[in-house]
Amino acid sequence: MADLFQAAGLEKELPRPLADRLRPCRLEEVVGQDHLIKPGGRLARMIEAGRLSSMIFWGPPGTGKTTLARLLADQTEHHFEQISAIFSGVQELRKIFDAAKARRATGQGTVLFVDEIHRFNRAQQDSFLPHMEDGTIILIGATTENPSFELNGAVLSRAVVMPLNRLSDKALETLIARAEAVEGRSLPLDDDARALLISMADGDGRSLLNLVEDIFLAASKGDLPQPLDAAALSGLVQRRAPLYDKSRDGHYNLISALHKSVRGSDPQAALYWLARMLAGGEDPLFIARRLVRMAVEDIGLADPQALIQANAAKQAYAFLGSPEGELALAQATVYLATAPKSNATYQAFKAAQQAAQNSGSLPPPKIILNAPTKLMKEQGYGENYIYDHDTPEAFSGQNYFPDALPRQTFYVPKPWGFERDIEKRLKYWDDLRAKAKK
Repeated sequence: MADLFQAAGLEKELPRPLADRLRPCRLEEVVGQDHLIKPGGRLARMIEAGRLSSMIFWGPPGTGKTTLARLLADQTEHHFEQISAIFSGVQELRKIFDAAKARRATGQGTVLFVDEIHRFNRAQQDSFLPHMEDGTIILIGATTENPSFELNGAVLSRAVVMPLNRLSDKALETLIARAEAVEGRSLPLDDDARALLISMADGDGRSLLNLVEDIFLAASKGDLPQPLDAAALSGLVQRRAPLYDKSRDGHYNLISALHKSVRGSDPQAALYWLARMLAGGEDPLFIARRLVRMAVEDIGLADPQALIQANAAKQAYAFLGSPEGELALAQATVYLATAPKSNATYQAFKAAQQAAQNSGSLPPPKIILNAPTKLMKEQGYGENYIYDHDTPEAFSGQNYFPDALPRQTFYVPKPWGFERDIEKRLKYWDDLRAKAKK
C-alpha cells in the first residue's frame, strides 16, 4: 500500500506527525548527544574518516538512536535497512543479508539498524557475526537495556557500545523552539506550564513532541484559556509514565540508588528513590525485603533496632496494603538512613566463611564436646570443661576454636552506635582471656 501511495505521488499529502517533520537532516542538528557528534566525538570521527564500524546505541527512549543511524548511513552513502527485533525473525534476516551481499557486489555498503536488538535470542544474535566480519553489513543496534547483560559477548566484541544521554531540559527546550518555528506560533503556555511540559517528557524527545502536537491541536480548536497554566496543562495532556521496567535495568538501578542512599546516610535521597520505585509500580514487598537486607548489611549491631524497624515495616505493609502501608516503608527508610552505620557483622561473616572453607573439616576441641558414652569420656570429651556461669565474671576464657586452628578475629565492631558498647565488652573479655592464660 505504501508503494502505491508513493507511485501515485499521494504520500506527500498524508499528514506527518510533528516528531517526524522535525527529524534532523544533518548530524549537527541532533540535540543532547554532543559527546558523540561534536568535533572529536566518536561519531564525528567516523564521519570525518568516511568509515563506519558496527555499533550499539544504548540509551533511554526518545534520545535519537534511530535518527543517528539514518544520518550515519546517509552521510557515508550506505544503504539504510531498518528492522525491529520484536517483529523480525531469521527468515527476514536471511533476505536482508542476501540483498546486502548483492549491493556489496556493486560497491555499496549496507547499514542494518536493529531496533530493540536485545529482544533477539542468542542464535539470532549469532547470525549477524559472519556478515559483520566480512563487511556485508554495518550493524547498528539500538537498546534501552544494558548491553553487558542483554547482548552476546561475540556481538559486543565486534561492535562499539555508544551510550546516549537522556535529553536535558536545555535540549528539550531546543526541540520546543523548533516545533514552534515549524508551526509558526508559540505554545500557549505560561512559564510554569512550560516547565511542567518538560518535566512530563521525562528526557524523551519523541514524547515531548507528541505532547507539543497535542497542545497545538487543542489550541487550534479555540476553546482553551490563553495561556494555559500548569493545572490546565495537566488536565489537557497525560503525564508520561516514569521509565521503569521491574525486570530490567530500571529495577536494579533504582534499588541500587535506594540502597546506596541509605548506606550513605542521606534520608532525603533515599525517600526520593523509594518514591520513584513505588511510582514505577515496584512490588512494595520487594522493597521491604531490601530494607531488611540493608538493616543487617549496613547497620547491623550499630543499631540493633534497625532490623526490628525494617521487619515491622514489612509486616505493616502486609497488614495495611497500599497506599497506607507505603508510609511504613518510608518510615523504615528514614530510620535506616539516619541510623549509625556498620558493616562489621557483614565483613566478619564473610571472613568466617572464608576461614571455614580454608580449614576443611577440623573438629571442635574435645573440651567443649559432650560425653554421653563411656568411650567418649575415655577419649577426653568434655574433660576440664568449665561452666562459664560458675566463674566470678561468668567468663571462663576457654578455647572454642578447633585445636588445629589458631584463634581468629573476624568481628571488629565500629567505635560508634551500639557497637561502641560491644567493643568495650570484647576488650573486657580479651583482658580476662589473657589473664586466664597466665
